[in-house]
Amino acid sequence: MNSSGRHMIETIMGAVVLMVAIFFLSFAYSQADLGAVKGYQLSAAFSSVGGLANGGDVRINGIKVGTVSDQQIDPNTFEAVVHMSILPSIHLPADTAATIASEGLLGGKYVRLEPGHAKDTLAAGGVISQTKTYKSVEEMVAEIIFLATGTGKSGGPAEGKPQ
Repeated sequence: MNSSGRHMIETIMGAVVLMVAIFFLSFAYSQADLGAVKGYQLSAAFSSVGGLANGGDVRINGIKVGTVSDQQIDPNTFEAVVHMSILPSIHLPADTAATIASEGLLGGKYVRLEPGHAKDTLAAGGVISQTKTYKSVEEMVAEIIFLATGTGKSGGPAEGKPQ
């Protein structure tokens, strides 16, 4: 086989490999559900969001039902207001609670929704009033240390009681 025929085969094989790679990447992206959810807007105010990012998931029982669309500071209360886009098929009860949760020690943050039992539902533009403050890993470790050493709120030496 001559040199030009060999280069032609290598070029064709390279193009085939490239097309297969593009196909698999596009398939993986379409299955990953990375896009923003198109739905109705809700908001919730937190004293801390602990690194929650725009585009982060909003989940109920581990299933993605929305995305974080925006975050702002309320100029009056200085709370972090998180705006979320929720799937139109999800009708949340008015007493739904929201928490900032972590996917693990090194994982990202997401909004965990805990639907209540109210008959009324949150309308578009509604506010989730029941929120739970995010605790960082450092805060949780500090609480454990305080409890273990008796220097916290458990009535140990830090409160001036005789030993």
